[in-house]
Amino acid sequence: MFYIPTIAVLLTCHNRKDKTINCLQNVYAQKGINIDFKFDIFLVDDGSIDGTKLAITTNFPAVNIIEGNGNLYWNQGMRLAWKTAFETKEFDFYFWLNDDTILDENALLNLIKTYKVAVEVEKKDVILTSACRIAADKNIFSYGGRTDDGPVIPNGNLQRCKYINGNAVLVPKKVYEELGNLSNDYTHGMGDFDYGLRALKSGFGCYTTNDFIATCPPNEGIPGWCNPTFSIRKRWELFHSPRGLNIKEYIKFRNKFWGIRWIVFAIKAYAKMISPKLYKKIS
Repeated sequence: MFYIPTIAVLLTCHNRKDKTINCLQNVYAQKGINIDFKFDIFLVDDGSIDGTKLAITTNFPAVNIIEGNGNLYWNQGMRLAWKTAFETKEFDFYFWLNDDTILDENALLNLIKTYKVAVEVEKKDVILTSACRIAADKNIFSYGGRTDDGPVIPNGNLQRCKYINGNAVLVPKKVYEELGNLSNDYTHGMGDFDYGLRALKSGFGCYTTNDFIATCPPNEGIPGWCNPTFSIRKRWELFHSPRGLNIKEYIKFRNKFWGIRWIVFAIKAYAKMISPKLYKKIS
C-alpha cells in the first residue's frame, strides 16, 4: 500500500481574523491532499477578541484550537502549537505557518518534493523554508532562506541557506526528535533563526525552495526601536519589547552562536537605538 506522509500545520494568531481565515482557506485549497499528503492543523488563538475563534470553528471545524493567554507572541505561541501536535499523535512533518502568509495552491506538494530531493543531495535530513514573494503579482523576495550575504533568491535550483525565516517552514520528524521544540529563550522573534542554526550545528541541512511558493508582504520601514521619528523614550520601550528588538533576548541569541562577539552586536544595537542615524552605517 502506498504510504501517505502526515503533516502537522502549526499556527499562532492574535486579533487578525481576516488574515487568519484567508490563510486557512489557502491551506485547505492545497493540491495533493489525501493523495500526496495528509495534514492536521493546530492553531493557538492567543487571546483574540475580534471573533477569530468563532470564525475558525464556524468555517473550519476540524482545526485544533489551543487557547493562549494573550502574551505568547510568535515564538511561545508556536511552541505551544508544536507541543500540542506532538502530544496528540505522531506526524512525519511539522509545518510552521504564519497567518499572514498565503500559500500557492501547490506549496505543500512542492515542499515535500523539494525535501525529498534535498535529502538525496545531503544524504541526511533537512529543514526546508519557503521562499515568499512580496505580493501575488511581484516575485520579489520578502522572507525565506538567508545567508550572511543576504536573502537566498530562488533561481530554479536547490539552494542551501544559513538562516530561516519562520513564515512557512517544513521540519521533518527526525529533526524534531533531535532538536525538540523552538527554544524557550525567546518570546517573539529569533526563535526561527535559532532553530535553523541549531539544526546546522547538529549536522542537518537547511534549504530553501527552488521557486517562490507563498506570498507574504514584508514589514516596511525602519524598526521602531531605531526609528528617528520616534522619541528616545519610545525607542527605549521598543528596544526592550517582545515586538521590538527585545535586547536581553537578542544578547542571549548572539552569545549562543557568536560567543564573546555578542558584546560587539550589543554595542551596535545600543548605538542605533540612541542615535538612529547610525542605523545603516553600522548594520
